[in-house]
Amino acid sequence: MSSDDPVVSSALVDRSPVYYGWVVLSVSTLGMAATLPGQTAGISLFIDAFIEDLGLSRSVVSWLYTVATVLGSLGLPLAGRLVDRYGPRRMAVAIVALFAVSCVGMSRVSSWIGVFVGFVCLRGFGQGALSLVNNHAVNLWFERQRGLAVGTLGLGMAGATALFPPLMEVGLQAYGWQTTYLIMGGLLGAVMLPITTLFYRDAPEHYGLSPDPTRYGAGEEVKPITNSSDSDSSADKTVGGIAPEVAYRTWTFWLFTGAGVCTAGLGTGLLFHHFSILEEVGVTRGLAAQFFVPLGVVTGLFNVGTGWLIDRYPPRLLLSGQLLLFGAMMGLLPVVDTAPEVWAYGGVFGVAQGMQGALLGSAYAHYFGRAYHGTIRGLANTIFIGGTAIGPGLLALGPDFLGGFATVLWICAPIPLGLAAMALVGWAVGWDAEVLPAEPVGEAKV
Repeated sequence: MSSDDPVVSSALVDRSPVYYGWVVLSVSTLGMAATLPGQTAGISLFIDAFIEDLGLSRSVVSWLYTVATVLGSLGLPLAGRLVDRYGPRRMAVAIVALFAVSCVGMSRVSSWIGVFVGFVCLRGFGQGALSLVNNHAVNLWFERQRGLAVGTLGLGMAGATALFPPLMEVGLQAYGWQTTYLIMGGLLGAVMLPITTLFYRDAPEHYGLSPDPTRYGAGEEVKPITNSSDSDSSADKTVGGIAPEVAYRTWTFWLFTGAGVCTAGLGTGLLFHHFSILEEVGVTRGLAAQFFVPLGVVTGLFNVGTGWLIDRYPPRLLLSGQLLLFGAMMGLLPVVDTAPEVWAYGGVFGVAQGMQGALLGSAYAHYFGRAYHGTIRGLANTIFIGGTAIGPGLLALGPDFLGGFATVLWICAPIPLGLAAMALVGWAVGWDAEVLPAEPVGEAKV
C-alpha cells in the first residue's frame, strides 16, 4: 500500500493471539492441498475412466492434457498482475470459486472437447492460479523467515499427494468419476471457499503491521516511508520492489526460471515414465511403486529444511547444490535395479523436489521484492508449466529413437549440471548486483 492509503482495521488481525502471518500461512498451506484436483497426481486417477467411458484413446487423452496444461498456464501472467493490483484475498476467493465450478463441470463432460476444456480449467485455476496466489500471500507476510514459511507451504502439496489420491480412488470405485468430481467441487465450495473468505488477508502493511514478526514483533506498527515515485533508480521505491520489466532483464530471473523448467520438466518426465524406466532395467512394478514412499516423506522434510537454509544462505548457492544432485540422479538412474537403490532413488528425488519447491517458491520475492511478486512469479509459473508439458515427450524420444531410456537420460543429465555450474559462478562473482537488497526500501501498494 502507498503511504497515502489509510491503514485498515481488522478485528481478526488485531485480536489474533499470534502474528497473523502464521494464520495466512496455515490457510495457504491448506490451499495448496486443495489444488490437488488440478495437479497431475489428482487428474491421473481419472484418465482410465475417460478412456473407458468416453471412448478416447490413451494417446488422445495424453495430448489433450499436454496442450491443456500449456493453455492453462498462459493466463498466469494476467493472474499475477491482478493479484498485485487487487490483493491475494479477493483473488483467492474468485479463483477457489472458479476451481470449484471447474470440478463440477468435469462431472458433466461427455466428449473430448469437454475433457479438453475441463483440463484447461483444472490446470489453469488449480495447479496454476491457486498455487500462485497461495505462494504470493505467504511471500507478502514474511521476509526474514520467508524461506521457512515457503518451505512449510510445500507441506500442503506433499501431504495432499500422500493422503488424497487413496481417498479419491475410494470415491471412484464407490460412486464413479462423475460423482467424485461433484464431491470435490462441493468440498472446495463448502470448505475452502469460506475459509479463504474469512481468514485470508492482504499485505501486512495494509493493517499497519510489519511483514515479518522477527523484525518488529507481532502486532507492532510500521512507520510509513514516503513513496519516492520520481526516482529514476532501477529499483522502485516500494516495499522491496523491482519493476517486472527490470527483473525480466536480470540473469538471476532467468537462472531460476531456467532451473525451474529443467527440473520441473525432466522431473515430470521421470514420473510420467517411472514404471517404464525401471522396467527397462528389470525392476518389477511392485518394487517400482515403493519409490513413492521415500519420495513423499523426503520431499516434505526438505521443503521445510531448505526453507530454513534459505533464511541463512544465498538461494543461488543452494540452487547449485540442488541442480548438481538432480543431474547426478539422472545420470545414475539407468543402473538402479535393486530394492535399496530404488528406495535411495526415491529419497534423492525427494531431496531434489523438496529443495526445488522451497527455492522457486521464495527466490523471486527474495531477489525482486514483494511489490510486483505476483506479476513476476506469474510469468515464471507460465514458463515452468510449459516445461512440465515438454518433459514427458522429451524422455519418450529414448525408447522411440535411441533404443531405450538410458541414452536420453545420459544426454539430458548435463543440462542441470551445467545450470549448477552457472549458479555457482553467478553466486561467486556476484552477478546481478542490482537486484533488491535484503532490506525494504520504501512502501508500495500491495
